[in-house]
Amino acid sequence: MADDPIHQFQIAPIVPLEIAGWDASFTNASLFMVAGVGAAAAFFYWAMKPAAMVPGRAQVVAETGYNFIHGMVKDSAGEEGVKKFFPFVFTLFLFIFMANMIGMFPYFFTTTSQLVVTAAMALMVFFTVIFVGIAKNGAKFFKLFVPSGVPLPLYFIVTPIEIISFFSRPLSHAVRLWANILAGHILLKVFASFAPMLFAAGGFFTVLSIGPVIMTVALYGLEFLVAFLQAYVFAILTCIYLNDALHPGH
Repeated sequence: MADDPIHQFQIAPIVPLEIAGWDASFTNASLFMVAGVGAAAAFFYWAMKPAAMVPGRAQVVAETGYNFIHGMVKDSAGEEGVKKFFPFVFTLFLFIFMANMIGMFPYFFTTTSQLVVTAAMALMVFFTVIFVGIAKNGAKFFKLFVPSGVPLPLYFIVTPIEIISFFSRPLSHAVRLWANILAGHILLKVFASFAPMLFAAGGFFTVLSIGPVIMTVALYGLEFLVAFLQAYVFAILTCIYLNDALHPGH
């Protein structure tokens, strides 16, 4: 277990449950998803409860996070995007950010390292874009596949490319987050395992064990940055895709 970098991603049932032949067990992944949602909700409730004119540190952090996502949605999808989708994007960002941060603690589970979790969020964004785009624009939504300003003969090339690009969005959206978190945690576990192995070997290898320790600390810092960046990238891509639903062909 200590030397297996894949063991940290194994899903284990906590409360076994079967419904109509389907496995609906409450697992370690379920537990840490609930923990992430609970931690985010508890922090914002605690930080914003005073609602002070002169905010404290916690309130400043909460308001900064709110304004950061608000500005991102406004810049990417305009005022209409803020009115309709800010809560959706803010919730996605917080869920991913908290899941990534919780997963940085030893022996905790990283829910975003599971492709089924990232795929579920990516598909939710994808179908939201289709539903909103058709509901708001009708047939004009399909202008997304026929960009303006392209010479007529090139449409036979451009339109299939646009269609393939559109329907591959959920794949790239999901895999980008999953692969970065998975690879980062595996790399961190591999380097962390080198230190005790070299130290146990004794002699000159004991001195060499300092290298993996330094590298592990550096990777830990990098992983915290990646945890934030991947939540940001997922959220801003969501904003860009939602903008296509609101303003197809622009």
